[in-house]
Amino acid sequence: MQVMLDPRLLRSFVAIVDAESFTLAAEHLHMTQSTISQQLARLEEAVGSVLVDRAARPVEPTAAGERLLGYARRILALHAEAEAVLGDPAGTLSIRIGVPEDIASTAMARVFGDFAHRHREIRLDVTAGLSRDLTRRYRAGEFDVVVVKEPEASPDCRASFPEAMAWFESADAPGNWPNPIPLVTFPPGGLYREAMFERIEREQLRWYVAFTGSSLHNVLAAVEAGLGLSLLPAGAAGNYRIRPYAPFGIEPMMAISLYAWENTGPLAELVDRMEAVLAARHEQGFAASGQKRQ
Repeated sequence: MQVMLDPRLLRSFVAIVDAESFTLAAEHLHMTQSTISQQLARLEEAVGSVLVDRAARPVEPTAAGERLLGYARRILALHAEAEAVLGDPAGTLSIRIGVPEDIASTAMARVFGDFAHRHREIRLDVTAGLSRDLTRRYRAGEFDVVVVKEPEASPDCRASFPEAMAWFESADAPGNWPNPIPLVTFPPGGLYREAMFERIEREQLRWYVAFTGSSLHNVLAAVEAGLGLSLLPAGAAGNYRIRPYAPFGIEPMMAISLYAWENTGPLAELVDRMEAVLAARHEQGFAASGQKRQ
């Protein structure tokens, strides 16, 4: 027969054994002596054994009580631990965030870390991905906050910053590229990919995709290795051995846009701090590219 051991009854049993007295145990648990006696009786009925020798002075457990005592202490300890965990609000609320890979920078991570430290009740669920997919998922309600790159910001954006774009080649690239021109791109659906194809075709040049990379690092590394040309944010060159491809000149700018469904409470604070990181990135990017700020 399965026995359900009520933690309240186990607590009374352990208190009686520890205090060696019904009276002292009742005082410790802030009960009347009759109540604690009734709870012990209910536990004994549930397990089908006498657990305490009531005639002994001081009161002591029976053989069955000694067998149960260790288990009772462990059950009570686990019960207290579970109550503590459930009583702690840490991570019980969620803010879902979508960002492009290169926006998930160290500076942005510091914002997330500081926010999470000050708002323990909130869990940040951050997803990095391609802007078009992030936009689709935000509009479908899958994200609370999103940063995306797009040709033009929508009217409901919280903030938008222009991002200079440029064609890059390896620093060790030959003077002239072969025809057709090899391209290094993001996967289908990547924002820069179609813009690259459109520009090459406007130049009436032939092209082929020589390398597809799923991350900005992979694309930059492939360009550095000389696998082909690529259209990238002007500030993305960093420490890679790549250089602007002068024949194509300056490309139209992209917009880095920040969207959020709400603008109240902790979410508003987080959005403001994310906007500050994007603003600083904007300033640094234009300083690095040497282009005129808009």
